[in-house]
Amino acid sequence: MTGSRFHQVDLTDARFDDVNMSGAEIRMVTLNRTTFRAVDLKNVVMRGVELHEVDISGEIGKVTINGVEVGPLVNDELDRRHPERVAMRPTDPAGFRAAWDVVERLWNGTVDRARRLDPAQLHESFDGEWSFTETLRHLAFATDAWVRRAILGDPSPWHPLDLPWDEMPDTPGTPRDRAARPSLDEVLELRRDRMSTVRRVVDDLTDESLDAHTEPVDAPGWPPPRSYPVRECLLIILNEEWEHRLYAERDLDALEGRSSES
Repeated sequence: MTGSRFHQVDLTDARFDDVNMSGAEIRMVTLNRTTFRAVDLKNVVMRGVELHEVDISGEIGKVTINGVEVGPLVNDELDRRHPERVAMRPTDPAGFRAAWDVVERLWNGTVDRARRLDPAQLHESFDGEWSFTETLRHLAFATDAWVRRAILGDPSPWHPLDLPWDEMPDTPGTPRDRAARPSLDEVLELRRDRMSTVRRVVDDLTDESLDAHTEPVDAPGWPPPRSYPVRECLLIILNEEWEHRLYAERDLDALEGRSSES
């Protein structure tokens, strides 16, 4: 449908999955109550746009609204709200070790909160997002992908409970069992193993190994089989751990609120 034209068309409640709309021009379009997930909006230009009661979460870089670049303002405010966030941008081996100390400490508190809930609630999701246990499973997948596969060179490091992001194409040998309902203890056993792997990697970091590139693995999977900067792989893991813990805390707030109402 490249080059198609839509004029006075009603697409209410339409769904677009894995659609490329690069270069599209959108005029006089109503997007009330529309949900965007995993959407790439690089180099987008918006003019005459009304943004009221809009909730955006994601990676924000150079974003200019009414002549004001808001990306730095958002990041500075997030650093103010979460002082530990600054530690997630380390530049040397000691910084990566200190960042992982923060990750371990914060996640211990989050897991303690989760243990106080009914175990069944940890499989509940909100607004189509992952449940608490699915979030932990995804972080195991992220560690397997960027540390055990990319950095340590295991071509197939996956555990059956690993959970890729929903939009990842099905890949032979890579698990994706959304129907699994493991107990919290089962998932935490996997988590402890994967987190200890990251701990060993950061504890062994030197300036030379941090600035090195990985050797490509010879197998399909994620990330694609090519070389990556070790620094980039570890920064991805820190970002995954930071952001998904915030999601988990947000959902635990909702679960606790639901429990207090019942």
